[in-house]
Amino acid sequence: QVQLVESGGGLVQPGGFLRLSCAASGIIFSISAMGWYRQAPGNERELVAVITSGGSTNYADSVKDRFTISRDNAKNTVYLQMNSLKPEDTAVYYCNVRGVRGRDTYDSWGQGTQVTVSS
Repeated sequence: QVQLVESGGGLVQPGGFLRLSCAASGIIFSISAMGWYRQAPGNERELVAVITSGGSTNYADSVKDRFTISRDNAKNTVYLQMNSLKPEDTAVYYCNVRGVRGRDTYDSWGQGTQVTVSS
């Protein structure tokens, strides 16, 4: 079935950068959107960025102008370039892919990758 594997997380200093990758395999549906969510301890999971099949993007206000979501359709991979990182960006980041096939809908999640922004 669908498998999403995230990578690229780690520990960085404030103002630093990271590039998250999410490689998807076993995609059996037409992708509607790919996105990144994050969840910090004690917080609800929140949408960080999303890119639709048409290429349009949306970002949380807190990351707009700092993060960039992109995709490589040939490689079934979605990326999140995170610049000017702040301590409040610390969270587990999850890749999400949604799509449809016929009357069925699909909503797949990766296992998450830890991002820690600290001095």
